[in-house]
Amino acid sequence: MSHKIVFTTLLASLSLAPLSFANAQAKGAPDVVRVGNLKFAHYGAISYMSEYCGKYNLKVQERVFAKGIDIMPAIIAGEIDVAASAADAAIAGRASKVPIYAIAGFAEGGARIVAGKDSKITSVKDFKGKKVGVARGGAQELLLLAELAKNNLTWSDKPGKDVTIVYMAFADLNQALAAKQIDAMAQSEPQSSQAINKGWGTELLKPYDTEMGKPIRTLVMTEKMYNEKKPVAERFVKCFVEVTQLFMDKPEIAEKFVVEKMFKGQITNQDFKDAIGNSPYVYHLTAEHIQITTDFMQKFGVGRMQNPPKATDWVKLDLLEDAKKSLGVK
Repeated sequence: MSHKIVFTTLLASLSLAPLSFANAQAKGAPDVVRVGNLKFAHYGAISYMSEYCGKYNLKVQERVFAKGIDIMPAIIAGEIDVAASAADAAIAGRASKVPIYAIAGFAEGGARIVAGKDSKITSVKDFKGKKVGVARGGAQELLLLAELAKNNLTWSDKPGKDVTIVYMAFADLNQALAAKQIDAMAQSEPQSSQAINKGWGTELLKPYDTEMGKPIRTLVMTEKMYNEKKPVAERFVKCFVEVTQLFMDKPEIAEKFVVEKMFKGQITNQDFKDAIGNSPYVYHLTAEHIQITTDFMQKFGVGRMQNPPKATDWVKLDLLEDAKKSLGVK
């Protein structure tokens, strides 16, 4: 090879290098967004963002918690920027001065009341004298208490009331029902669908027939991110809406991700289909729904709030509306 050819090749490579470097500089390193999430089928779109949001120059770092209320201390410690949880956990957090805004919904429904096999329970009225399991501090607890009140039943986790509430972790409820340690349960998805499909119990009802309606799972963002990192917040919410729409339009992608990646085959494809049939992906949210949920929490003593927050003070839907408009979705 002649010196002339070598020089020409070297010159060409050098002339390309500044252009590539300039492009990299223009894009910059991805912005990190730390997301607190839970392991449920209807939380799948939030989880998928860690794989999808690179196109928005974001690095979404997911951290999975046992319960939504467990995420709040991590937010206070400055370890989480965005969190997915039931609305009641977010409301209780805001009441405790956790600096968050509710910025979107991400799923609705997501609960069933399941009666144990051979329990002979055919209605909520039959819960009198029975043990009913539920996870403390979740939407399921609030929905269960609303149903008990509607049926004029008293309850406590101590003896002496119509219904004995047995508090335990989501992961333990199904086994307790199968072992007949409890007579019924208020359970999330996909665990409630799994319990029915495995024959441990039968659906008594989807508890959406009170003023609360279907609970909307809520996406919250720290005030710091909302106020001080607006461009990052805008891109994050736009990616969230795009991923949610993808899961709505192409449920096969959601199914594969949730069954294989999130649950690693611990639930079946049918469990997923049944679960999402009862907890569809959404992005809508209203201050009215958050206020109704707050009022129910106050009524039943869930969250033990001394100063319940006013929904209109902390429900901020401008990022969501801008993202929907940008993506051309309703």
